[in-house]
This record gives sequence, structure tokens and C-alpha cells, in this order.
Amino acid sequence: MKFTVEHDDNIVIFTLKEPRLDSSTAPDIKAELLILCQPTIAALIVDLSRIEYADSSGLSALLLAYRQLRDHKIPVILVGVRETVRNLFRISQMEWLFEFYPTTEAALQQLQAEGD
Repeated sequence: MKFTVEHDDNIVIFTLKEPRLDSSTAPDIKAELLILCQPTIAALIVDLSRIEYADSSGLSALLLAYRQLRDHKIPVILVGVRETVRNLFRISQMEWLFEFYPTTEAALQQLQAEGD
């Protein structure tokens, strides 16, 4: 699984670099998210702009991140989500768990505005 991890102060930006978020990639993503989702971060931004296909295994990886951070009231923000993938969130009734933004920059601007 190819991905990058960047830090903007205490905001983690996790960018998936492959077109699939499914059972073939979910185990690696879950392992990395367990490491990244610490109570010391302010937010987790997951860039899904390259994801063309997702299934329930892929969604479970993102749900893991949500569960790791929810007790600390740390948002999991999804950016660049294509409509076909967003529909999967709607169908599974998971859409309300996450914040959605068109780009990483838009999410960072909103987080900075909330911090002011």
C-alpha cells in the first residue's frame, strides 16, 4: 500500500496513493492509522482524492480511525472524496461520522479558523 504521511503542526495528513480502498489495502491502512491516531494530534486529514473504488473493508479502516479519536473529540476529515465513494458512506450510514472537504487546503483553512 502506497501512502504518505505529513504533519502540519499537530495535524496529521494521510494521503493514499493507490486507486483502491478495499480488502487488499485495508490491513496496511489500519496498521498505519493505529500508529497515527494518537490523542496528541489535533486532527487527522485523510486524502482520498486518488481513490476510485472502496468497499466495506476500506470503510472499516476509516472507521477504526474514527473510533480511536472520537473519545478525544479529534476530528477525522476526509478530503477529495469522489461521489461514487461518498455514496458508499451514505449507504452504510457512516457519512455523519466524518467531516468532508474538497481539498486538504480547505480542511486546513477550516481547522485554522476554528483554532483562532
